[in-house]
Amino acid sequence: MHNWRRTACIVAVLCGATATSSSAQTFGALFFNGTDGGYPLAALVQAGDGNLYGTTSIGGSNCDGTVFKISPGGVLTTVHSFDGQDGFSPAAAVIQAADGNLYGTVEQGGARSGGTVFKITLSGEFSMLYTFCSQASCSDGSDPYASLVEASDGNFYGTTAFGGTPGLCPGAGCGTIFEITADGTLTTLHDFDFSDGANPVAGLVQGMDGNFYGTTGAGGTSNLCLNGHGCGTFFKVTPKGVLTTLYSFCSVVGCAVVRGPPGTWFRPPTETSTESPSAGGSTTPVRPSGSRQAAR
Repeated sequence: MHNWRRTACIVAVLCGATATSSSAQTFGALFFNGTDGGYPLAALVQAGDGNLYGTTSIGGSNCDGTVFKISPGGVLTTVHSFDGQDGFSPAAAVIQAADGNLYGTVEQGGARSGGTVFKITLSGEFSMLYTFCSQASCSDGSDPYASLVEASDGNFYGTTAFGGTPGLCPGAGCGTIFEITADGTLTTLHDFDFSDGANPVAGLVQGMDGNFYGTTGAGGTSNLCLNGHGCGTFFKVTPKGVLTTLYSFCSVVGCAVVRGPPGTWFRPPTETSTESPSAGGSTTPVRPSGSRQAAR
């Protein structure tokens, strides 16, 4: 992915300036041109100074992504260019904490290539707080895709899509929930083990009860999605790391469909069915509208 994004960045730098000037004059919009960033994937946050802050997943002086500031009138300033060692390809939004600084995650890069957590002041003073995969086998997590949340205790909480206790999921691990202080002390609160979820790519929210709530993109008790990799979960976790799976998606029989020939999806057999498409079962294609068509 890194090489692809670097290529996209180089192309944008070469050809973006011409497209930017004519388009901006026509539509009154700001277009990234590569040198100032490209492919912003996350939402903006309006800080206390009235400006909007965000991230781009490529571009900047190193083609590794940026943190930028943009005024409500459309004047853009690159606040920080990532260089790989402090992370590359940020996919999440930054948040402004109670101390006035911005905090965020970068899904890749860092000293161990597992992603990073950073702090940056509104004036652009950058501090890398943590590098994931600092522990053996990435047991501290890797690939934080989502934004942080600042909790009522003043600490930050988030998720990693991979890493955690080795062996619980094939390959890179099932992912984690972590707590990190403003000075960079990280604590892993929970390692997903597939049965309670796997591979969270979304952030957490803190409920009125003080607990955190979130979702995982895979895992759970159903085996009807993603070639048996689970359909995902909805969970609650306490600030101490006690996790409760509140719901496993695809718990209803017949809930899942998988992609078939162009324009069709197949409803997989139920858990109690002896039929399967690979064994010649009579699975019925379902069109996107919900109507069925005869299998051939």
